[in-house]
Amino acid sequence: MIVCGDDALAHRLAGELHEVYGEQVTLLVPVRPDAPRTPSARAGRALALFGRVTAAVTRTTGTTAPPAPAATGADGGDPTGTLRVVESAEADDRALTDAGVERAAALALVHEDDETNIRAALTARRLNPRLRLVIRLYNRKLGQHLETLLDQAAAVAEPGLDPEKLDAATTVLSDVDTAAPGLAAAAVAGTSKVVQAGGLLLHAVERLPAAGEAPDPGLCTLALLSATARDPAGCEGSERSGDAGPRLLPDDRTVAAAIGRAAVTLEAVTPAGPVLTSARLAASALPVASLFSRRLRWSLAGAAAAVLALALASTFTTGDHPLHAAYLTLLDIFAIGDPAVGESTSRQVLQILAGFVGLLLLPVIVAALIEGLGTFRTATTLRRPPRGLSGHVVLLGLGKVGTRVLARLRRLNIPVVCVESDPEARGIAVARRLRVPTVIGDVTEEGVLEAARIDRAHALLALTSVDITNLEAALSARAVTPDLRVVLRLYDDDFATAVFRTLRTAHPAALTRSRSVSHLAAPAFAGAMLGRQVLGAVPVERRVLLFAAVDVADHPLLDGRTVAEAFHPGKWRVIALDRSGMYSGPAGRDPLWRLDPARVLEPADRVVVAATRRGLAELLGRGGRAAETGDGDVPLNPPRTDRG
Repeated sequence: MIVCGDDALAHRLAGELHEVYGEQVTLLVPVRPDAPRTPSARAGRALALFGRVTAAVTRTTGTTAPPAPAATGADGGDPTGTLRVVESAEADDRALTDAGVERAAALALVHEDDETNIRAALTARRLNPRLRLVIRLYNRKLGQHLETLLDQAAAVAEPGLDPEKLDAATTVLSDVDTAAPGLAAAAVAGTSKVVQAGGLLLHAVERLPAAGEAPDPGLCTLALLSATARDPAGCEGSERSGDAGPRLLPDDRTVAAAIGRAAVTLEAVTPAGPVLTSARLAASALPVASLFSRRLRWSLAGAAAAVLALALASTFTTGDHPLHAAYLTLLDIFAIGDPAVGESTSRQVLQILAGFVGLLLLPVIVAALIEGLGTFRTATTLRRPPRGLSGHVVLLGLGKVGTRVLARLRRLNIPVVCVESDPEARGIAVARRLRVPTVIGDVTEEGVLEAARIDRAHALLALTSVDITNLEAALSARAVTPDLRVVLRLYDDDFATAVFRTLRTAHPAALTRSRSVSHLAAPAFAGAMLGRQVLGAVPVERRVLLFAAVDVADHPLLDGRTVAEAFHPGKWRVIALDRSGMYSGPAGRDPLWRLDPARVLEPADRVVVAATRRGLAELLGRGGRAAETGDGDVPLNPPRTDRG
C-alpha cells in the first residue's frame, strides 16, 4: 500500500493500514525543493509528523534508518506489515517508481490540492493499470468524471482487464464529506445520525436513559457511551479509556447491565429515495419573505383586507356585481374615480372610506418599493446577524470543512451565523448564496464573537485548521456563556483529552465535544484501499463506528450462519441487507430491510455491517496482531526512511 501526502489524513491513513490492517505501507511525503538535503533532517520531519498519529513508532534521530526486518505474520509474533517513508519533491514518475507503484496493490492520493492528486493519479494509472486508486477530491462532480476516466484508461491499457475480478478500480472520496455529518450532529442536540448505505438509510440516535435504568436498545445498540460522560474529571472516551470508555457493538447482556449509561442506538432502517435539494425546494416559491419585512407584509395584508371589505360592502349596498364593485373601490382608493355626486348616501360614505384607505396605502407602497430596492442592492453582500437572533449555531471557519458543515446545517433548517477572518475564503460565496449572516473578523479579537450573538447562541462549532484558535474561541465563548454547547475540531488526541477535561471541570453543566476530521475519514480511505466500500462513519466520542458492505459468498464468518451467530460483540454486527440492484419493486413490500436474528445468510446476500476499525480488519482477514490484541496500542517496527 502506498499513501501520498503530508497532512493529518495521510499520516493517520498510513498508521491505520499499518497498525490495524497489518499492511506493508510506503508513505510518500512531499518536501520543498529548498528543504535540507541531509537524510537525517528529512527523516526527522517525516517521522515527527507520523509520530503524532502512531505514538508507538520509534523515531530515528541519526542517519537513515536501516530497513525494517521482514514481517513474519501473526503466528511468528511480529507485525505482518512494515512501514517505509519516502520523501520526494513531487509524486512524479521517479518518486512513484521508487515507492514501488508497479507492484503495489493500492495507492491513496490524499494531498490537500485536487490538481496534485489528479496529476499523480494519471501518472500512476499509466505506470500500473491494475492499481487500485483512492483519490481525495473536494470537487464531487469532478470526482465522478475522474472515476470513469481512470477506469477507462485502465481498460484501454490492458484490454483483457476485468475490473470485477482484478480489482482495478478508482474510488474518489472527500474527507470533509465523511466528517461533516458527525460534526453537524455533535453541535445540535437531538439530531440523528444518518448513514446512506447503498439503497438504505440507517438512522442512529443518542439516547439518555432514565435514572436507574438501562438504555432503550431500539432496533439494536450500536454503542454504550463512556461511563465518565457525567464526571467532570473524566474524559471523552477513546481507545485508551479501558472499561470506563465507550463500548462499541455490545451484546444484550452488556446493555442490560449498563445502568445509567447513555447509548447510540439504531432507530430505523428505511429505503433511500430521491430527495430534492434545498435549492430546488426554495426555487419553487416566491422569495417574498426575503424581499419584504414582516411588518410590511402585515401592512400589505391589512390593506388588501380593507379593499375586500369595501368591495363587499359596496356589493351589498348598491347591488352591483362583485367584480364591478371591486373595480369602483380600487378607482376610489387611487383617487381616479368620479365623485359620487347625486348617488346614494351609502355610496358616498364608501367612497370617502376608500379615499381614506388610499391615503394609508400610499406610505405602505413607498416602503415596499424601498425595501425591495434595498434587498436587490444587498443581494451580493453578506448579511449581518439580526439583533433579535437567538438559538443559533455559531460556525467558526469557512474552509473546506466549515463549508460542508454549513451546507448540512442549512439543509436541516438550523439557523447559523458564520465567523471567518479571510474575506476570500472558500465558504464566503456559499454563505452569501444561502443568505447566512456572516461576521468577517479574527475570532481572537475582542467583539467578533459578540457580533455573532454568541451570548444567545445554542452552540459553537470551531472548525478552523488551527487547534489553538479553536481553543481560544471556545474559552472566549464560555467566558460569555458558561453553559454554551461547544464542538472543537482538534487533531491531537492528547491535547483534545486535556482540553476536554479542563473545560468539563470548569463548566460541568455544559456539553463539550472534540472531533478530528482525519480520524473520522481515515477508516473510509483505508477500506477503499482494501477494496471494501466503507459506507459511512459515526463518531462515538473519540472513537468511530464504521458501516461497510460485505458479500456473504465464501466468507467463513458469514456464509451459512444466522444473523445472531454472525454477531461478534465488540467487533462487528450484521444490521441490514444491501438490496441495491437486487430488488426493483416498491420498497415497502421488501421484508428484508429489517433482519430476523434467526435468518440464515446465503451466498447471494450482500450485508451491511457495523464494525469497529479492528473488527473490520479481522472481518476482511487483514488483522494480524493488531486484530488479536484488541483495541490497545501495539508495538510497531521503526519506519524505514528512503531518500527520494
